[in-house]
Amino acid sequence: MERSTDEDVPAGAPEAGGAPEAGGRPRWRRVAARAVTGAAFLLVLVALVTPAEFARLTPGAFARVPIEGVVGVALILVLPARARRYAAGAGGAVLGLLLVLKVLDIGFDAVLVRPFDLVLDWPLLGPGVEFVKESSGQAGAVAAVVLAVALAVGVVVLTALSTLRLSRVAVRHRRPASWTAVVLGTVWIACAALGAQLVHGLPVASRSAAVLAYDHARQVRTSLNDRKEFAKAAAVDGFRDTPPDRLLTGLRGKDVVLAFVESYGRSAVESPQYAPQVGAVLDQGSRRLREAGFSARSGWLTSSTAGGGSWLAHATLLSGLWVNNQQRYRALVNSDRLTLNGAFHRADSRTVALMPAITRAWPEASFYGYDKVYDDRNLGYRGPRFSFATMPDQYTLSTLQRTELAKKDRAPVMAETALVSSHAPWASIPRPVPWDRVGDGSVFNGMGKGYDAPWPPAGRIRDEYRKSIEYTLNTLVSFLETYGDDDTVLVFLGDHQPAPLITGPGASRDVPITVVAKDRAVMDRISGWGWQDGLRPGRGTPVWPMSAFRDRFLTAFGG
Repeated sequence: MERSTDEDVPAGAPEAGGAPEAGGRPRWRRVAARAVTGAAFLLVLVALVTPAEFARLTPGAFARVPIEGVVGVALILVLPARARRYAAGAGGAVLGLLLVLKVLDIGFDAVLVRPFDLVLDWPLLGPGVEFVKESSGQAGAVAAVVLAVALAVGVVVLTALSTLRLSRVAVRHRRPASWTAVVLGTVWIACAALGAQLVHGLPVASRSAAVLAYDHARQVRTSLNDRKEFAKAAAVDGFRDTPPDRLLTGLRGKDVVLAFVESYGRSAVESPQYAPQVGAVLDQGSRRLREAGFSARSGWLTSSTAGGGSWLAHATLLSGLWVNNQQRYRALVNSDRLTLNGAFHRADSRTVALMPAITRAWPEASFYGYDKVYDDRNLGYRGPRFSFATMPDQYTLSTLQRTELAKKDRAPVMAETALVSSHAPWASIPRPVPWDRVGDGSVFNGMGKGYDAPWPPAGRIRDEYRKSIEYTLNTLVSFLETYGDDDTVLVFLGDHQPAPLITGPGASRDVPITVVAKDRAVMDRISGWGWQDGLRPGRGTPVWPMSAFRDRFLTAFGG
């Protein structure tokens, strides 16, 4: 016969293994036991009803009835003792894992505007740690990793222990627990039928834990098939066999600079918080460039990422394929896909990359086919860091001019660069200096301190983001004014929108893109694109997927 446990002891009976203390248990022990039980209940409730979207984390989100909890209580009350313990422990551990998954979803939603992918997103944790390291130092990165692992394990263990404790309480108070389950079940059915909501998009009749598990299970199946879907798309390439003498004929003899502006999204141009100042910079820049003899047209592209993952956007634009996860990125850089850089290389341009955020070996460079890569290790910068950015954008562009464009008797240059002064956390923004004083960057000494903390204060962060975008846009305009000539073509665009902390909830993934040139023949080639004159795209300007740009560009400038 199975041995009885305290789970089966009626309320008020002596504890197994001994008589009660004279006068009953000490009051502090009773209070402590109730406090622990209350904490266990709250942890389980949080695990069941916490929304997986950052924007919905409000107090009202927790005033809901979780059907999983109602069913769990009913199950506990009908199972025999041994099965009950196993079910409660295993169910609690699974619930803890779901809570950890919710935290990952919330984090990814807050930064990358999408949930965590159980199959494809593990490689992104490395760049996340790297960002913490660059922003807060090695010790901060190590501490963050240790704390994250400890919290994840602790949540799973504590949730399992909590469900075990609550199951014992439910059995000791079987009748009240049964009535509570019946009442809450009835409330759940009524709220579900009425569609009751205290928070928009979050029904009072909650089934979020079950939905989360189902959605991620379905996502796993989709992600496992993603490799085949990407391979099918990559097999189609209308420019793979184009002869070199028919590639980019409309840009022969031109120096083409392709500049990705970090976190330069549609919100910077249209959000009321940024549009007046950023719009003024764009409009003034348009006037300045017209006075210098340049024309500009601007449109919109929908990026394959948001909040981060710049390399995915770069790969999407350059390859003409939708690269929105690390698996696709790895497959791409191990293929022979013709990129925009590769097309310029075939057309006898010298292809170079200026990547100031690259601080170590970059094997992917061989896929893109650069003749020369400038990164943090060989750009020769001798000034201070600016938060995440290893150097100011002005220095990066000055190096391009000094090392490549100023040379005599050279081939045309196609230069791709990542301008990172507008990269999060926007805690330190450089000031422009005269171009002839940039030198080795030591002129920027004394500018890199910024805020004492890794991030600006909460009330200042959006202003600092805006200022960083204004800095980079002004730098690009000034670069063209100073060094641009009849053979200069500048294409600059945002890589992705910043995180919702900057854009607010519900922002699109659109980013501005602009083509600038003095030669009217160059601008005439894109006259059919429907883009807006000047540096600021209009609200009604066409929006293309970022993956469409390569083919449209090669078609417009092909022979």
